[in-house]
Amino acid sequence: MGFAVSDELLGTVVPIVVYWIYSGLYMCLGSFENYRLHSKSDEEEKNLVSKLTVVKGVLFQQLLQAAVAILLFTATGGHAGASSRQPSSFIVLASQFVTAMLVMDTWQYFLHRYFHENKFLYRQLHSRHHRLVVPYAFGALYNHPLEGLLLDTVGGALSFMLSGMSPRTSIYFFSFATIKTVDDHCGLMLPGNPLHIFFRNNSAYHDVHHQLYGSKYNFSQPFFVMWDRILGTYMPYSLEKRAEGGFEARPTKEFKED
Repeated sequence: MGFAVSDELLGTVVPIVVYWIYSGLYMCLGSFENYRLHSKSDEEEKNLVSKLTVVKGVLFQQLLQAAVAILLFTATGGHAGASSRQPSSFIVLASQFVTAMLVMDTWQYFLHRYFHENKFLYRQLHSRHHRLVVPYAFGALYNHPLEGLLLDTVGGALSFMLSGMSPRTSIYFFSFATIKTVDDHCGLMLPGNPLHIFFRNNSAYHDVHHQLYGSKYNFSQPFFVMWDRILGTYMPYSLEKRAEGGFEARPTKEFKED
């Protein structure tokens, strides 16, 4: 029982630490203009909120989510459907990871899309995230606290419960999901990035969504693009080199004219 409690706590705290370490690494790499999706001047001019405000907002949200998660674990004594023992089979672990990824993607796609389609919810909640027209790594979780609870905390709880993973496995899964979310917002297209090799949903794909022309498309996050393709909200794009250095994710002509 002691191990289970410890693992549940780590499953909440470790992803927060991973978030700041990984986003810090990307902020250092942001000085390489040849790999940026937007110039530094665009980042300063187009974003509608200061970086200090973003840091404060993310920290508050993380503390709130951690408190809620710990309270839920304490009240329920952990999830009864998930084994407290770490499964030894790679196939079992892989199936739990894939199941959790699909559950999280499904939850976040439909809720994220609804936040855009409902004008009240967009104005009161989701518009805060889109103040970052030019996304950067540590702004990945800059959301309204209520949106963070609905998207991340509830989505994470569903992924954990429906996959049947143990609390210890959840440490790795939520850390991986955090890394993927930071990568999607990093604003960089680095050569050889393994996440871009295995996932079509990457920093360029999500950057399109943050632009005005893409706000009704590319809702999928953080892993796959299947729901966008199935439900007609997929915006194809090409990655073009900018004359001043770096890249630009440009939508296909028919979408840009729409």
